[in-house]
Amino acid sequence: MVTGLVPHAVTGVRSRADGGWSVLVDVVELARIPDSTSVMATYRVDVDGTGELGACERLRRFTRGATDL
Repeated sequence: MVTGLVPHAVTGVRSRADGGWSVLVDVVELARIPDSTSVMATYRVDVDGTGELGACERLRRFTRGATDL
């Protein structure tokens, strides 16, 4: 991944009008013990139809144990 972080999970995929894809990827930004307190982040990665990177941005940070409300 562009950030140098290892992907943990793909949490969303959306096709784009230009034939590319927008992918949401969760990564561990800061590993902690216990794992439930690790700092995670969701990145949106946009790629074109050939798989070339178009954009990458961090959308949010959260602790692994957090739930969406």
